[in-house]
Amino acid sequence: MRIWDLPPRIFCRQHLLGEHRELHGLWNVITLGKTGYREHPETKRWVGRLAALYNRHETLVAEMHRRGYQHKTPLDVRLATGSQVQESLVDSLDEQYKLLCEKPCGCPLTPGE
Repeated sequence: MRIWDLPPRIFCRQHLLGEHRELHGLWNVITLGKTGYREHPETKRWVGRLAALYNRHETLVAEMHRRGYQHKTPLDVRLATGSQVQESLVDSLDEQYKLLCEKPCGCPLTPGE
């Protein structure tokens, strides 16, 4: 499970849609009290920051729309509580970018693509 802290515009299709799918799973773990992945470091960093997670979702959705994808899975804004800012990182931004560059998928895209 990973929610990146990088701008979605640099993601390939696989990473953009994959993060969106995982974000929904993470949202459900936290908001519905699911036990799967409850102790995962990625989950723990978003507890108390659902407003920030909601904002990340909206950023992903904006990029999906920019690329012409349809989005039909909105989050309930009423559950977007807590901090609107995510300051806790599992990996630094530099480390995340390096990890992304090492993937065999074609990421990162240049911002103009």
